[in-house]
Amino acid sequence: MVFDHGGQVVANAYEKHEQIYPEPGWVEHDPIEIWENTKDVITTALGKAGISPDQLEAIGVTNQRETTLLWDADSGRPVHNAIVWQDRRTTDRVERLEEDGLVETVREKTGLEADAYFSATKAEWLLENADPIKMERTRPEDIYDRAEQGDVLFGTIDTWLIYNLTGEHITEVTNASRTMLYNIHDLEWDDDLLEEFGIPREMLPEVRPSSDDDTYGSTDPDGFLEAEVPVAGALGDQQAALFGQTCFDAGDAKNTYGTGSFFLMNTGEEAVESDHGLLTTIGFQRSGEPVQYALEGSIFVTGAAIEWLEDLSLIDNPAQTAELARSVDSTDGVYVVPAFTGLGAPHWDQRARGTIVGMTRGTRKEHVVRATLESIAYQTRDVAEAMEADSGIEMTSLRVDGGAVKNNYLCQLQSDIIGSRIVRPKVDETTALGSAYAAGLAVGYWEDVEGLRDNWQIDREFDPEMDRAEADRKYDRWDDALDRARNWATDGEQ
Repeated sequence: MVFDHGGQVVANAYEKHEQIYPEPGWVEHDPIEIWENTKDVITTALGKAGISPDQLEAIGVTNQRETTLLWDADSGRPVHNAIVWQDRRTTDRVERLEEDGLVETVREKTGLEADAYFSATKAEWLLENADPIKMERTRPEDIYDRAEQGDVLFGTIDTWLIYNLTGEHITEVTNASRTMLYNIHDLEWDDDLLEEFGIPREMLPEVRPSSDDDTYGSTDPDGFLEAEVPVAGALGDQQAALFGQTCFDAGDAKNTYGTGSFFLMNTGEEAVESDHGLLTTIGFQRSGEPVQYALEGSIFVTGAAIEWLEDLSLIDNPAQTAELARSVDSTDGVYVVPAFTGLGAPHWDQRARGTIVGMTRGTRKEHVVRATLESIAYQTRDVAEAMEADSGIEMTSLRVDGGAVKNNYLCQLQSDIIGSRIVRPKVDETTALGSAYAAGLAVGYWEDVEGLRDNWQIDREFDPEMDRAEADRKYDRWDDALDRARNWATDGEQ
């Protein structure tokens, strides 16, 4: 996406990449495909905008967090597909952490729950299982030995893109904070955790601010852009949306509805510990300034549940969900729990699985579609109640963004279930906007965050219309549906 000084979209380009499911519960991406698609969409967007690359002030990167890959430093080739954040193949390893009494240590150092969601166990799995032949070496050495020499590199997708754009091996604080290897209080890779997961320090990227006045490097004038453009900012997607929604002050909150939904509240310079199943994470950092922390509720499947409806041919496209949901008065008692990859915050059940309950012979696809949309609203209320309990701040409004918020029905439903005003901005792709802001601030394209606040404009607000007692009744029944989904995947059953 190309943004101008007013924070408006000048042009954009979009391309899907393949979702690879080698086994039940496993999810992978091809890093080469991601890089090739990235080059294509950059070139296409610049072409649509009629802008030459040398007119760009800076490039910012945002990415799905936790997704993990290793690559050969000599060839630049991945040693295996990237393991995606949703992947559950390391569930057993996490359960061993629990048995060894390390959950509290992980939480204290990283602010995270011990979960297969994060990067540490994915990197450990790759070191143990990736095929050295794929590194295209005539005499492949052991991957771990090469990693100790810094010849095999670790990264999340931001690191992979920055490496391909600039040749530098760099990540930034928000992505580092999601690896389960980074101490968010000391702001450094943690020796104890590196030892626990067998991750050599030599393979790790340098950690830099999210908005970096020194920049991460520049594109190669002989490369695909044929221009030298600084790469000056990066943020994990949910922190990018927090930044793009201009949630710069303690107490500001947003919820992004993407593949999953991610609810973040800025807690300022204090890393607030959660007693209600939320994550303490780094919100962002600007050059020369203290880290800003956030509380986060990570919901694994929301938009992906709508994709699932499409996969089942219950809908032809996401826009159809509102029409089908409105065509019935209720779900007729049907509840969908879209725990396809377990349950995230505040439940943290790796063995929960997707469940439909309450069906009768009279259940039609309209009821299932409506129940799927309602599940998004219920999961968000789960997190909102935990957020209020941890922070002591009662939310009167929630800023929302992401593809799903174009659906007015869902926005109204969310307001009804959560009992708060929902505020949708004019530029709802705030994830991309946040990374653009981070890069632009670093190179002086924007002078300060006050100018960014001025850019933020409301598209529409949604106030609760449903009777509170009715909303509470429906939500209470959601708890019963959750109970049916919990702990479903037993050993040997993904």
